Amino acid sequence: MTTYSQARQTNAVQKFLQKAPVRTAVFIICFLWTLPTVGMFVSSFRTANEIRTTGWWTAFIHPFEFSQWTLENYSTVLTADGMLNAFINSLIITIPATVIPITLAAFAAYAFAWMRFPGRDWLFAVVVGLLVVPLQMALIPVLRLYTDLELNGTFLGTWLAHTGFGLPLAIYLLYSYISQLPTELFESAFIDGASHYTAFTRLVLPLSVPAIASFAIFQFLWVWNDLLVALVFLGTNPDVAIVTSRLSAMVGTKGEAWHLLTAGAFLTMIIPLIVFFSLQRYFVRGLLAGSVKG
Repeated sequence: MTTYSQARQTNAVQKFLQKAPVRTAVFIICFLWTLPTVGMFVSSFRTANEIRTTGWWTAFIHPFEFSQWTLENYSTVLTADGMLNAFINSLIITIPATVIPITLAAFAAYAFAWMRFPGRDWLFAVVVGLLVVPLQMALIPVLRLYTDLELNGTFLGTWLAHTGFGLPLAIYLLYSYISQLPTELFESAFIDGASHYTAFTRLVLPLSVPAIASFAIFQFLWVWNDLLVALVFLGTNPDVAIVTSRLSAMVGTKGEAWHLLTAGAFLTMIIPLIVFFSLQRYFVRGLLAGSVKG
């Protein structure tokens, strides 16, 4: 019994030593990757004088010295610099610009995967081909069209733009997942008299939650962090400004007051972090979906 226990301990030590270099490398990479974010977070709560005279890491020497901490940076950014209104505008743009392409892409992916109609392969080839077209090529033509339709500077125009730019990738990713669903499920459903709409809503959507959530994270982060499309189709009107455009304006107008920039930058990270950690388990399942059969 003692020999068996010693053997298990020896194997455990050997496994730990074998994985130690990998774990050390991962730890170092994670540490270096998160260090700037930690510095920005700490700086956002420090006074302007403390930031100018000392490094952010010195705050940990006397962390309970409350004179060095302040919430004034956030209050100034949210009120005087219009970040609160930009924050709301970003939500108004990002949520529909995420839901609309996912909804359309789910229907299209099911049609390409399980419905037979003339020209299906050609249409899917066109969708795949659109993945390699840079969106910058479409900005000016779409802007001219928006000007004629009076959609320029509106939320609706921005929703449609993000939907159009995000649909090819959404259709391709969801098709890759939906097309791998077991054929027996659909055969049984059709034998029982189910229509394509019933099969889509009762079978495909519940089974495709990991893939849909994975793309939702990508689309949400892309739209939330977008600056180019917002500047082109929304312009610089403060009433429709979003967080990225406001932060860009703060960089130009408050180059010296960068204690406010840290607070503004961290405010732009809150919602993406909440979305990512809320959908993280679905994201991992979506990445692993289809990698193992049986």
